[in-house]
Amino acid sequence: MNHQALIAILLLAPLVGFLINGFRFRSQNYIAAGSIATSALIISFICAVILFFELVGMSPESRTIKAEFFDWIAVGNFKVNAGFVVDQISSIMLLIITGVGTLIHLFSIGYMHHDKGVTKYFSYLNFFIFNMLILVLGDSLLTMFVGWEGVGLCSYLLIGFWFSDSAKAAAGMKAFITNRIGDAAFLLGLFILFMSFGTLNFHELNALAPATMEAGWMGAVTLGTLMLFIGATGKSAQIPLYVWLPDAMAGPTPVSALIHAATMVTAGVYMIIRLNPLFVSAPNTMMVIAIIGAATAVMAATIGLTQNDIKKVLAYSTVSQLGYMFLAVGVGAFGAGMMHLMTHAFFKALMFLGAGSVIHGMVDEQDIRKMGGLKKYMKITHWTFVMGWLAIIGFPLFSGFFSKDEILWNAYSSPRGHIGLWIAGVVGAMLTAFYMTRLMALTFWGKSRVDQSVHPHESSASMTIPLIILAVLAAVSGFVGVPHVISEYLGHIPNFWEHWLEPVIRKLPEVELQSVTHSVSEEWTLMGTSVVLALSSATAAFIMYTKKLGSADKVANAIKPVYDLIDNKYYVDEFYFGAIINPLIAQSKKLWYYVDVNFIDKMTYAVTDFTQNTGKLVKTLQNGNMQQYAMYISLGLVAVLSFVLMR
Repeated sequence: MNHQALIAILLLAPLVGFLINGFRFRSQNYIAAGSIATSALIISFICAVILFFELVGMSPESRTIKAEFFDWIAVGNFKVNAGFVVDQISSIMLLIITGVGTLIHLFSIGYMHHDKGVTKYFSYLNFFIFNMLILVLGDSLLTMFVGWEGVGLCSYLLIGFWFSDSAKAAAGMKAFITNRIGDAAFLLGLFILFMSFGTLNFHELNALAPATMEAGWMGAVTLGTLMLFIGATGKSAQIPLYVWLPDAMAGPTPVSALIHAATMVTAGVYMIIRLNPLFVSAPNTMMVIAIIGAATAVMAATIGLTQNDIKKVLAYSTVSQLGYMFLAVGVGAFGAGMMHLMTHAFFKALMFLGAGSVIHGMVDEQDIRKMGGLKKYMKITHWTFVMGWLAIIGFPLFSGFFSKDEILWNAYSSPRGHIGLWIAGVVGAMLTAFYMTRLMALTFWGKSRVDQSVHPHESSASMTIPLIILAVLAAVSGFVGVPHVISEYLGHIPNFWEHWLEPVIRKLPEVELQSVTHSVSEEWTLMGTSVVLALSSATAAFIMYTKKLGSADKVANAIKPVYDLIDNKYYVDEFYFGAIINPLIAQSKKLWYYVDVNFIDKMTYAVTDFTQNTGKLVKTLQNGNMQQYAMYISLGLVAVLSFVLMR
């Protein structure tokens, strides 16, 4: 089978699944709906695997598979084809999207079996995958933007899936509107780059990226990349547009695993890595990205300390981990950022699905204060969750350890890094270890606080099998990118990740790389420091929430003003409502009153009254009275004759 056919099947399989389930959306046969949707994803995954191994068989410099299906836009010299490309970067995304997506679809069969809208749910999931594939396969910014908007639509539909609940409907709307703000900036960046380079094709843009660094803030590359990054802050939930993601937990839990952990929220990171030569040419943009990423990682992690909803803890954790990815790409460590994207997809999808298993076994209970001791009843869920926990806290040799510490090292050692960025990353790692251990302790360990009316139970095989597979991936996936400083102690394991991405990643200028030198001992020291601090933080949380019960409350009371500030999420939502949203609503009401009511409505009424009055006047001439018609004719004749005689 040729490459173009493989890409076509890869794309169309989930679209066909969407159409089949979409036309039968009223059906409540969850097995049929789930089987159709999952089979579509399996087909796409098989195609992705075949394409990946096709790339492996090519030489490193020519690992590109292209497919152009038709001319999409042709206006003058501006031409855009419906073109798709599979290379080192997009192939990784394909495996994540279709592989993790298949497991989440399988999990959903058991999780959503009781829902009346299960068929519609699976059709939305398939449509989301279709748009996500367009996003990562598109060979231009314009094609990417189609998928970018498509996943935004699907996110809105799935977050507000249970729209009869007004709070859940509002959460979907919040996500949609917040992302539109970022998307407006994305479009501005797209226009700026097109006006500057005359193309939107990724390969052409990267080839035209200036060799010299753009020093100012008003250059086309800096402005264009800054606008694209603002778009990324919306899609990937970074300061200041992160506020939608925690509320997005209103949707079904598998949706959170698929969209808000493994795929859509990483779109902004993927876009920057895809255009890495262009971003390298804009050091000011990269500095902003690194600072925003570090700040988001720390701020979201602090909020995670006080959350009691199991999904909200994971939501803020996702925002924080995305911050690490942006920190990586901001200092030029594109490979490390891409690796953390992959490992995070595995362990965070695992933890969201694990949370779904807990919620299912606890009959929809989500408050971790009402749990405890669940490892006794949910052994598979517990042990798989442990794998995700060890990965996210950076326990040595688990996937998160390799990817996160590579980011921390680059945050310090890169010419565009800084000791302050490293400190922020380490603080974020400590906080992550604390709140994730708190989550483990309150959910699975210690004494049971479960209400007597609830009988916790393990989930079905369709839910536990995906957990087991993801747990294995969370544990071992980091070995594809073992840092050189560690590999010599592990039998000289080659860094496959670095070699795979090297041809498509632009290094920082040589003059910058020569300006900094660091020793191996320095790397070991920093790595050891971050690991010891994270594990110490995890140990402290374990003791506080399993051994010395009540000590956490004492700490909270001792720092009550700070605790209240964090517990209220720094009042960011309140600030947005008070300073932006409510004033906009007030001004909109004034605009509506003066423009709509007093001008447009009155003008409309005036035209209406004139038309009605004219109609009434004319109506008197058409009353069916023959004598009156004869009189009108006579008067008309007199008028015509008078006019003729006067001439």
